[in-house]
Amino acid sequence: MLDHYLDIRVLPDPEFQQSMLLGALVSKLHRGLVGIDADDIGISFPAHQTDPRTLGDVLRLHGTADRLHELTGLRWLTGMRDHVDRGGIRAVPDGAAHRVVRRRQYKTSAERLRRRRMRRHDETYEQACAQVPDSVERQVTTPFVTVRSSSTGRAFSLFIEHGDCGPDPVPGAFSTYGLSRTATVPWF
Repeated sequence: MLDHYLDIRVLPDPEFQQSMLLGALVSKLHRGLVGIDADDIGISFPAHQTDPRTLGDVLRLHGTADRLHELTGLRWLTGMRDHVDRGGIRAVPDGAAHRVVRRRQYKTSAERLRRRRMRRHDETYEQACAQVPDSVERQVTTPFVTVRSSSTGRAFSLFIEHGDCGPDPVPGAFSTYGLSRTATVPWF
C-alpha cells in the first residue's frame, strides 16, 4: 500500500537545465530501485504539464514508510545533493485521488520505421519509402526525461504519461523506473 511519499525538488542551476538534472535524478533513482529490487515504489511528477511540455521540478516517490526509508538509506542521491532539495517522508493526505503513471513509447520517426522495414523485409530504401510515408510521423506532447539504463548503459527518452484520476487505489507492481501500466499512485 502506497501510504507515504517523499518529494525531491530540482533546484535552479545556472549551469544545467532543469530537464537535464531531472533526467540525472530519475537515472539515479532507477539504479537505487534496481539495488533494492523494488517493485513496490512508484513515482509521479506533481508539476507536470503538456503545454508547455515539462515534467516540472518535483519528483514524488510513493511507497510504504519502511520501503522509502530503505531507499533513502542507499545514498542513491550521491552527486545530486547540491542540485536537489529532499523533503521528509510523509503520510499521504486523506482523500487523495489515484492515477496511473506510465511509460509511453512512440513510433514517431518515419526514417526509423523505414530502416526497420528494410531490415525485416529485405527491402530497398525506395520500397520502404513507398510503404512508410512521411505522414506516419506524429507530434508527441507527452513530457519526457532522458535517462540512462542500468542494464544497457544506453541513454533514451523516457516519455511519462499521467493517466486519469480516480477515487480508488489499484494495487500492482512498478518497474525499476517507478512506473506501471495498471498500478496507481496517490495524487494530491
